[in-house]
Amino acid sequence: MLANVVDFFRNLPPKECAQCGNKIDEQHECYGIYCEKCNVDFEY
Repeated sequence: MLANVVDFFRNLPPKECAQCGNKIDEQHECYGIYCEKCNVDFEY
């Protein structure tokens, strides 16, 4: 069963920035939704 969990995370599509749509280079299970550029430029 562990192999199925590992395969699940390996087969996730790359995350995309919620603002600009660029690929985010981080782990898929991370909660961040903005790339580094948009995270710096975004006003909360």
